[in-house]
Amino acid sequence: MKFVTVSIDNRQTLGIVAPQGIVLVETLNRAYGKQWSTDLFRLLQDGEWERFRAWYGELPVNVTPVPETLAEEEAKYAPLYRHPRKIWGVGFNYTADEEALAAVDRGEEPVGFMKPDTSLIGYGDAIVIPPQSERVIAEAELAIVVGRTCRDVEERDAASFIAGYTTVLDMGADDIHARNPRYLTRSKSFDTFFSFGPELLTPDEIGDVSLLAVSTVLNGEVVSCKRTALMRFQPEWLVSFHSKFMTLLPGDVILTGTPGAAVIRQGDRVECRIDGFKALQNPVR
Repeated sequence: MKFVTVSIDNRQTLGIVAPQGIVLVETLNRAYGKQWSTDLFRLLQDGEWERFRAWYGELPVNVTPVPETLAEEEAKYAPLYRHPRKIWGVGFNYTADEEALAAVDRGEEPVGFMKPDTSLIGYGDAIVIPPQSERVIAEAELAIVVGRTCRDVEERDAASFIAGYTTVLDMGADDIHARNPRYLTRSKSFDTFFSFGPELLTPDEIGDVSLLAVSTVLNGEVVSCKRTALMRFQPEWLVSFHSKFMTLLPGDVILTGTPGAAVIRQGDRVECRIDGFKALQNPVR
């Protein structure tokens, strides 16, 4: 399934991307007398996510989607949700090629940092260059959305704790970080430095995650593109690793690293393109 959050009449509401258009969950509630959460973050809580997906999957094909749909080209996309409990980033996760991947020391641990939810924006929102920085970079990434509470999970079991994946753009003040490695979290935390969405794809919609191509695109030109198979640490490993030092909660977001960054300036447009996902786009000012 593909989920989106859209803005309608100055409010944000959850929808499902279907062949005929976007079906709003509030429309399903009216049509079938249900009270499913119409906010993705709330839907992920307390097992409602699994119950909703099972219910939707059992609807007869000839009555879904219901007649009222929103055309994708007319939708005004919002962030998937506004306030994840945790946004955790992973750095330097892609290797140059398969030879470099084979040489990775499996005893290594990933570079990590956290981002505040005050940095969060959505599709089409402006990334604002802060006055404190003269070199801001944008990085396209595949992100994991946690679907169930997990703690001390083994890699072999981690897939069942993943609700889905989405596109993100992770911005950083590169010059601030360069002055001191301890400034990594500071450099990543400015307002508008995390673009989130517009689509959440469930794992069954994707298939083999390692076959996805992730591209950082600046003004229509691909700056860097690599397949996720070149990640040092695959998504299931990352979920397991992080669950062993903090409890992961439904709606938590784990970034999986970037194939390469683009330096962004006033007037630019930067994108995250990933196979099977609607491209995430943001202007820069």
